[in-house]
Amino acid sequence: MSTDKKLQQASSSNLELWGGIECTINRINDSYLDQLEYANHYRRENDLSLIVGLGIKTLRYPILWERHQPNPEAEIDWSWTEKQLSFLTSHGIKPIAGLVHHGSGPVYTNLLDENFSEELAKYAEKVATKFPWIEYYTPVNEPLTTARFSGLYGFWYPHAKNDVSFAKMLLNQIKGVVLAMQIIRRINPSAKLVQTEDLGKTYCSPSLQYQANFENERRWLTYDLLCGNVKPGHKMWDYFLRLGIPKASLNFFLKNICPPDIMGFNHYITSERFLDEDYKKYPSFTHGGNELQVYADVEAVRVPHEQPGGLSILLKEAWERFRLPMAITEVQLNCGREDQARWLKEVWDICFKLNEEGLNIKAVTAWALLGSYGWNRLLTSKKMDYEPGAFDVGSGFPRATVLASVIKSLVSGQKYSHPLIEHKGWWHSDIRFIYENSFKAKTALPDYDNSQPVLIIGKHGTLGKAFGKICGFRYINFKLLSRQDVDITNEDQIEEAIKKYNPWAIINAAGFVRVDDAETEIEKCFNDNSRGAYLLASACKKYGLQFMTFSSALVFDGTKQDPYLEGDKINPLNIYGRSKAEAESGVLNINPNSLVIRTSSFFGPWDEYNFVSNVVNTLSANNNFVAAADIFISPTYVPDLVNVSLDLLIDKEKGIWHLTNNGGITWANLARKVSDKAGLDTDLVEAQPMHLLNWKAPRPRYSVLKSEKGILLPSLENALMRYFEEHKSVSVELEPVGNN
Repeated sequence: MSTDKKLQQASSSNLELWGGIECTINRINDSYLDQLEYANHYRRENDLSLIVGLGIKTLRYPILWERHQPNPEAEIDWSWTEKQLSFLTSHGIKPIAGLVHHGSGPVYTNLLDENFSEELAKYAEKVATKFPWIEYYTPVNEPLTTARFSGLYGFWYPHAKNDVSFAKMLLNQIKGVVLAMQIIRRINPSAKLVQTEDLGKTYCSPSLQYQANFENERRWLTYDLLCGNVKPGHKMWDYFLRLGIPKASLNFFLKNICPPDIMGFNHYITSERFLDEDYKKYPSFTHGGNELQVYADVEAVRVPHEQPGGLSILLKEAWERFRLPMAITEVQLNCGREDQARWLKEVWDICFKLNEEGLNIKAVTAWALLGSYGWNRLLTSKKMDYEPGAFDVGSGFPRATVLASVIKSLVSGQKYSHPLIEHKGWWHSDIRFIYENSFKAKTALPDYDNSQPVLIIGKHGTLGKAFGKICGFRYINFKLLSRQDVDITNEDQIEEAIKKYNPWAIINAAGFVRVDDAETEIEKCFNDNSRGAYLLASACKKYGLQFMTFSSALVFDGTKQDPYLEGDKINPLNIYGRSKAEAESGVLNINPNSLVIRTSSFFGPWDEYNFVSNVVNTLSANNNFVAAADIFISPTYVPDLVNVSLDLLIDKEKGIWHLTNNGGITWANLARKVSDKAGLDTDLVEAQPMHLLNWKAPRPRYSVLKSEKGILLPSLENALMRYFEEHKSVSVELEPVGNN
């Protein structure tokens, strides 16, 4: 059956596309980390309007205990939440109300408090009394996962690391769910429980089968307890008793059975784990164990084991065990835009197929619509790195990503057409096996199908090489062409290349880059930088292709005292800057859908032809390094530039965007900073004024860039740290093979 036909049938089937926003309020020691505070959701007015625009009709939305009742005696202020819920319902969106999301409750309780359950139920009563019309509830999100992270691993409050604490935390949370639903249903008898939990599984090397068996039984505890399955004879009954849990605590669940109306599974690619007794093959941070053995605990997707797994198998296991309606309540992946879209589409297709086979799957939930913070460190640090979702709010200004387009298509039953979505994600390729061959990545890039590539012009340049390398990392089919392959100043050759390769987009990473030489090679500079970009943009318009090209901070004259924004007036001082200014206007006049990236002073880890590498090489030889003391620039780390540029291209952004690492600096101070980080002699850096450097081309004294559109790369400090880490790392150098 064709994909189009399947999508048409899906639109009339029982499978729905829900949405959700990452809303965790977790506690680390005495600090509460609120995801929506970091996302600025409480102060921004248009978030829900954007979500409504996706077309979804059900949204996991927080009414969190920690935020609403931090003081048990204080009157709850419902005004903000009431306004939000009223807006949702007025637009036909049903909320699934979350009361605790990976939390330990307000400061006057915690997961080990024997009164936690009753206190949560009291709060649930207040919510249901205030909003008696709410039909769907998740009183506690992922209680088993939260108990593991708070009770076994000590990551979250109250930071315990033993089985007894884990068991008490889990039982307190599940009891809280039961009591909360009982009291909610007294107020609203039709209220339904959507109980979420991580859908994972553990695989292992042979000697650890006993540990995997235990973990694979433990993974069902949230649902087994709610369904009254944990009783004498159940494999976990004796486990609880051995830990000293009173039988009365377990009997509570037999007397108060509360099966979920919908089992909500949160499945991530890393949810499936592999245990290996040969732990020395793996990095030390993966090492753990039990009382009998030391072993490594790693992502199953990263090792080439033969044990069958994956979402389809796990859902079938859940269906056979419980025979209750199911939903995928979180679909999210921290990666490039293309893999986010691939993952959502893959999960949707799996669930649709399983519905056809007779499983009762109600919905797939696009999670973290506003993105999420800090999950790369499991929310253990106040330094919260941001991962975009359907909307990128990292700058405070929400911007729709390609994921929003995919969501709209799935909701409406229409096919979302993009060549990148047709590829399988990295989790299907051998490049995922990072724990083989002494932890070195595979040297071979993934095999591509016959889908359209992105055409990259500039095979031998720093930027072109970086695009080829990163497209390989991100499993994006590409063709990397040189001047010999296509002369971008020749219309016929451009059209021949388009017809030959059939790309969906062209990235122009070529051009004349020698600023001083441009003063005498004027015609060549304008041909390469202006005419070439114009002809490429024109051809892309003719053939309906996306187009991205690069401009420079040298289009400005340096008279400002603060960073230049996209809308500032340009006034180049030299030939090179004039050629880029002419390219910008020409490209956007002939093809307004073009994406023009202004950047500056880039450096990267994969070539030696940049300022940072020159500093290191010169000082390492114990030679003086001369740098301008009175020119302020925006250094830009090439991997950051390429990754964000690709995201913008995939998101179908257009117009002029400024992309540089955040932080203006003089050339001389940059040299000193590089010297210091490299452990070299900073005194060898010789700062001189610009007029003594004998440059042919005049430069603006100030050309620091900043974006008014909100895209900000990491700080210069962060970029330099990663530059030196990359140079120190011992890894296989991946060349863009097979796509040249």
